[in-house]
Amino acid sequence: MDQSILLTIRSMIGGDEEYSASDPFVIELIIHINTVLGILNQLGIGVEGFAITGSTETWSDFIGESPVSLNEVQSYVFLRVQLLFDPPTSSVLLQAKTDMINELTWRMTTKVEVTNCRQTEAMT
Repeated sequence: MDQSILLTIRSMIGGDEEYSASDPFVIELIIHINTVLGILNQLGIGVEGFAITGSTETWSDFIGESPVSLNEVQSYVFLRVQLLFDPPTSSVLLQAKTDMINELTWRMTTKVEVTNCRQTEAMT
């Protein structure tokens, strides 16, 4: 969980771990990652207002007390960033990735809702 968000996604996209903060590839990647982290925040996942600026921010920094698994969050961020950064030209591949994003969204939001309901019931 203490892996760098930027380095994880950069590696999954196909870049190497060495980078320059002024590299246009890295700048674009950071923007897309922050967009997806913002979407996750709107779904109730992760630390509110969290954004990366480089390779120092980790998955555990973002996930915090969220009930969703690291694997779900990493897959979601990767798929969404990949669609923003390098969308597939094949409509079949685009649909498959979109379907996976939709399934992950449903699964993660369901976990958040169930956890919130349990916490509310425990308070009463």
